Amino acid sequence: MTNRIAEGTMRKSRIKRLRKLRTSIAERGLDAFLISQPENLRYLSGFTGSSGWLLISGQNAILATDFRYLEQAKGESPDFEIIQTKQELRDWLPGLVSDLGWHKLGFEANSTSYNTYHKLSEAAKTRQVNLALVPTTGIVEQLRSIKEPEELEFIKKAAALVDTAFEQAKAVIRPGITEKEAAWEIEKYLRQEGSEGIPFEIIVASGTYSALPHAQPTGKTIRSAEPVLIDMGARISGYCSDLSRTLLLGDTDKILWEIHDIVLKAQTTAMERVESGMAASQADRLARSIVEEAGYGDAFGHSLGHGVGLAVHELPTLGPNSSDSLTDGMVFTIEPGIYLAGQGGVRIEDMVVLENGKARVLTRAKKDLSF
Repeated sequence: MTNRIAEGTMRKSRIKRLRKLRTSIAERGLDAFLISQPENLRYLSGFTGSSGWLLISGQNAILATDFRYLEQAKGESPDFEIIQTKQELRDWLPGLVSDLGWHKLGFEANSTSYNTYHKLSEAAKTRQVNLALVPTTGIVEQLRSIKEPEELEFIKKAAALVDTAFEQAKAVIRPGITEKEAAWEIEKYLRQEGSEGIPFEIIVASGTYSALPHAQPTGKTIRSAEPVLIDMGARISGYCSDLSRTLLLGDTDKILWEIHDIVLKAQTTAMERVESGMAASQADRLARSIVEEAGYGDAFGHSLGHGVGLAVHELPTLGPNSSDSLTDGMVFTIEPGIYLAGQGGVRIEDMVVLENGKARVLTRAKKDLSF
């Protein structure tokens, strides 16, 4: 009964999302919108297959997919007209567009390749279909940036799972284990406890490798008296979590303990002072100014954070050059870091949700430095 209620709630949410999307389509003067980005497909239709297209107009909601996913699409997307594709997009879309009387078709420029665009344009010309292809960016992503209550529940479960996974990691990571072994133990735990795979490759980076923000686990053996940076995430019902902690083993270089304090102060300040209505670039400034004042501005080379939802990196972007604004309902990371080449690095990352104007922390893993 609970699952049926949850699915009914999600189905109602998807209908509301389509209504909002249709408003955006009309505001842009488009006849219809072609959607190819997988997370956007799932968000609007519930379809989880790896191959498909959505076509949304004021009257139509079409999900096109091939034979492999046909029955799956019927079950996951009952409010959509399902059509089976047998060839490339260029082979079937111009005819469909002509039949439906569409002339201005928006498409997702960030996920549709130039090759696909070119072939589709040429096919429309060859068939003498009056079709203007209009590139767009961020239409569905903007809708996704504000999380609905049921979405937030999935994110909270993913956050709780990654919290417990970190405690498991602390029990596993000891001098003598390799980075790859530690990463596998974390991934195995996440999967065994219900994660739908992992949203990104787990990072376990020790010693000088911890100065690489996106290091890949190696066969290097973790030793005492060195930093270990861990970055991990879980996925529940499609929704992601993201957490980073840095552990210091034994008699680690004093400077790493110092920069850990700086990074923690920067993160705490940002989490306490970020608020709805604030420019995302201003939120980044809250933490970055502290790192700069400590003399490590050049060693903090990435943005403060990013949105998390169906994708582990989505809107908003909290960076120095971001044009995004923060609004209640947004879920994002706050993850300052300092990386010293040849010595090591520290990053501390948590997820927050903006509620009633302030940030509520979703990830609760301890930030103590000992193993």
